[in-house]
Amino acid sequence: MENKEEDVRLGANKYSERQAIGTAAQSDKDYTEPPPAPLFEAGELTSWSFYRAGIAEFMATFLFLYISILTVMGVSKSESKFSTVGIQGIAWAFGGMIFALVYCTAGISGGHINPAVTFGLFLARKLSLTRAVFYMVMQCLGARDSHVPLLAPLPIGFVVFLIHLATIPITCFSAAAS
Repeated sequence: MENKEEDVRLGANKYSERQAIGTAAQSDKDYTEPPPAPLFEAGELTSWSFYRAGIAEFMATFLFLYISILTVMGVSKSESKFSTVGIQGIAWAFGGMIFALVYCTAGISGGHINPAVTFGLFLARKLSLTRAVFYMVMQCLGARDSHVPLLAPLPIGFVVFLIHLATIPITCFSAAAS
Protein backbone atom coordinates (compact mmCIF):
# COMPACT_ATOMS: atom_id res chain seq x y z
CA MET A 1 0.00 0.00 0.00
CA GLU A 2 2.91 2.35 0.55
CA ASN A 3 3.75 2.53 -3.17
CA LYS A 4 0.18 3.45 -4.07
CA GLU A 5 0.06 6.20 -1.46
CA GLU A 6 3.33 7.63 -2.76
CA ASP A 7 1.98 7.57 -6.34
CA VAL A 8 -1.09 9.49 -5.20
CA ARG A 9 1.04 12.00 -3.29
CA LEU A 10 3.38 12.67 -6.24
CA GLY A 11 0.70 12.64 -8.91
CA ALA A 12 0.72 11.01 -12.31
CA ASN A 13 3.87 12.67 -13.61
CA LYS A 14 7.31 13.14 -12.11
CA TYR A 15 6.92 16.88 -11.43
CA SER A 16 5.69 18.08 -8.07
CA GLU A 17 2.51 20.12 -7.87
CA ARG A 18 4.42 23.30 -7.04
CA GLN A 19 6.33 23.23 -10.30
CA ALA A 20 5.07 25.34 -13.20
CA ILE A 21 3.20 23.68 -16.05
CA GLY A 22 4.39 24.17 -19.61
CA THR A 23 7.54 23.99 -21.66
CA ALA A 24 9.65 25.82 -19.06
CA ALA A 25 8.92 23.05 -16.56
CA GLN A 26 10.17 20.30 -18.85
CA SER A 27 13.92 20.27 -18.43
CA ASP A 28 14.48 16.74 -19.76
CA LYS A 29 14.40 17.19 -23.54
CA ASP A 30 14.39 14.07 -25.66
CA TYR A 31 15.48 16.03 -28.74
CA THR A 32 18.02 18.63 -29.75
CA GLU A 33 17.01 21.95 -31.29
CA PRO A 34 18.39 22.56 -34.77
CA PRO A 35 20.57 25.64 -35.09
CA PRO A 36 18.69 28.83 -36.03
CA ALA A 37 18.48 29.65 -39.72
CA PRO A 38 20.80 32.39 -40.94
CA LEU A 39 19.20 35.77 -41.53
CA PHE A 40 20.29 36.00 -45.17
CA GLU A 41 21.61 33.12 -47.20
CA ALA A 42 22.65 34.14 -50.71
CA GLY A 43 23.36 30.55 -51.74
CA GLU A 44 19.64 29.79 -51.70
CA LEU A 45 19.04 32.02 -54.71
CA THR A 46 21.04 29.69 -56.95
CA SER A 47 19.45 26.39 -55.89
CA TRP A 48 16.58 24.75 -57.75
CA SER A 49 15.00 23.52 -54.51
CA PHE A 50 14.49 27.14 -53.42
CA TYR A 51 12.42 27.94 -56.51
CA ARG A 52 10.66 24.57 -56.44
CA ALA A 53 9.55 25.32 -52.87
CA GLY A 54 8.24 28.73 -53.95
CA ILE A 55 6.26 27.15 -56.78
CA ALA A 56 4.83 24.62 -54.31
CA GLU A 57 3.72 27.43 -51.99
CA PHE A 58 2.15 29.29 -54.93
CA MET A 59 0.23 26.22 -56.11
CA ALA A 60 -0.87 25.20 -52.62
CA THR A 61 -2.22 28.68 -51.80
CA PHE A 62 -3.86 28.95 -55.22
CA LEU A 63 -5.58 25.55 -54.99
CA PHE A 64 -6.63 26.00 -51.37
CA LEU A 65 -8.33 29.33 -51.97
CA TYR A 66 -9.74 28.44 -55.38
CA ILE A 67 -11.40 25.18 -54.32
CA SER A 68 -12.59 26.35 -50.91
CA ILE A 69 -13.98 29.68 -52.18
CA LEU A 70 -15.78 27.84 -55.01
CA THR A 71 -17.41 25.65 -52.38
CA VAL A 72 -18.66 28.71 -50.50
CA MET A 73 -19.88 30.32 -53.73
CA GLY A 74 -21.76 27.15 -54.68
CA VAL A 75 -23.63 27.16 -51.38
CA SER A 76 -24.43 30.88 -51.44
CA LYS A 77 -25.69 30.94 -55.07
CA SER A 78 -27.96 27.93 -54.78
CA GLU A 79 -31.73 28.52 -54.58
CA SER A 80 -32.23 25.57 -52.28
CA LYS A 81 -29.83 24.98 -49.41
CA PHE A 82 -30.77 21.29 -49.52
CA SER A 83 -29.14 20.77 -52.92
CA THR A 84 -25.68 21.92 -51.77
CA VAL A 85 -23.06 20.61 -49.41
CA GLY A 86 -24.13 23.08 -46.70
CA ILE A 87 -22.11 24.50 -43.85
CA GLN A 88 -20.64 21.16 -42.90
CA GLY A 89 -19.52 20.59 -46.49
CA ILE A 90 -17.78 23.95 -46.50
CA ALA A 91 -15.94 22.99 -43.32
CA TRP A 92 -14.96 19.64 -44.84
CA ALA A 93 -13.76 21.39 -48.02
CA PHE A 94 -11.53 23.79 -46.06
CA GLY A 95 -10.20 21.11 -43.72
CA GLY A 96 -9.73 18.57 -46.50
CA MET A 97 -7.90 21.03 -48.71
CA ILE A 98 -5.54 22.06 -45.90
CA PHE A 99 -4.91 18.41 -45.05
CA ALA A 100 -4.21 17.36 -48.64
CA LEU A 101 -2.11 20.38 -49.56
CA VAL A 102 0.03 20.33 -46.43
CA TYR A 103 0.56 16.61 -46.96
CA CYS A 104 1.62 17.20 -50.57
CA THR A 105 3.89 20.20 -49.98
CA ALA A 106 5.37 19.48 -46.55
CA GLY A 107 8.34 17.64 -48.02
CA ILE A 108 9.00 20.35 -50.61
CA SER A 109 8.47 23.64 -48.81
CA GLY A 110 7.18 22.84 -45.35
CA GLY A 111 3.51 23.21 -46.33
CA HIS A 112 2.98 26.69 -44.91
CA ILE A 113 0.25 27.82 -47.39
CA ASN A 114 -0.30 30.97 -45.31
CA PRO A 115 1.97 34.04 -45.08
CA ALA A 116 1.33 34.33 -41.34
CA VAL A 117 2.62 30.79 -40.77
CA THR A 118 5.72 31.65 -42.78
CA PHE A 119 6.19 34.86 -40.81
CA GLY A 120 5.86 32.95 -37.52
CA LEU A 121 8.50 30.45 -38.62
CA PHE A 122 10.77 33.32 -39.64
CA LEU A 123 10.37 34.90 -36.19
CA ALA A 124 11.23 31.54 -34.63
CA ARG A 125 14.39 31.51 -36.82
CA LYS A 126 13.34 28.36 -38.67
CA LEU A 127 13.54 30.15 -42.06
CA SER A 128 15.99 32.63 -43.50
CA LEU A 129 14.75 36.09 -44.48
CA THR A 130 15.35 35.28 -48.14
CA ARG A 131 13.19 32.16 -48.04
CA ALA A 132 10.49 33.76 -45.87
CA VAL A 133 10.07 36.78 -48.16
CA PHE A 134 10.04 34.57 -51.26
CA TYR A 135 7.42 32.24 -49.74
CA MET A 136 5.20 35.17 -48.70
CA VAL A 137 5.42 36.74 -52.17
CA MET A 138 4.53 33.43 -53.82
CA GLN A 139 1.66 32.85 -51.37
CA CYS A 140 0.23 36.33 -52.03
CA LEU A 141 0.55 35.77 -55.78
CA GLY A 142 -1.27 32.44 -55.41
CA ALA A 143 -4.04 34.21 -53.48
CA ARG A 144 -4.25 36.93 -56.14
CA ASP A 145 -4.47 34.47 -59.00
CA SER A 146 -7.26 32.53 -57.30
CA HIS A 147 -9.44 35.69 -57.49
CA VAL A 148 -9.28 36.32 -53.77
CA PRO A 149 -8.20 39.82 -52.73
CA LEU A 150 -4.43 39.93 -52.31
CA LEU A 151 -4.36 40.56 -48.57
CA ALA A 152 -7.28 38.28 -47.63
CA PRO A 153 -5.15 35.42 -46.23
CA LEU A 154 -3.09 37.77 -44.07
CA PRO A 155 -5.70 38.69 -41.40
CA ILE A 156 -6.87 35.09 -41.09
CA GLY A 157 -3.30 33.88 -40.80
CA PHE A 158 -2.43 36.63 -38.35
CA VAL A 159 -5.26 35.52 -36.07
CA VAL A 160 -3.99 31.92 -36.28
CA PHE A 161 -0.48 33.20 -35.51
CA LEU A 162 -1.75 35.07 -32.42
CA ILE A 163 -3.65 32.00 -31.24
CA HIS A 164 -0.47 29.93 -31.57
CA LEU A 165 1.59 32.62 -29.85
CA ALA A 166 -0.78 32.67 -26.89
CA THR A 167 -1.64 28.97 -26.53
CA ILE A 168 1.49 26.99 -27.39
CA PRO A 169 3.35 28.06 -24.21
CA ILE A 170 0.30 27.05 -22.17
CA THR A 171 -0.92 23.89 -23.88
CA CYS A 172 2.28 22.77 -25.67
CA PHE A 173 0.43 21.95 -28.90
CA SER A 174 -0.75 23.69 -32.03
CA ALA A 175 -4.30 24.75 -32.89
CA ALA A 176 -3.91 23.78 -36.54
CA ALA A 177 -6.64 21.61 -38.00
CA SER A 178 -4.27 19.54 -40.07
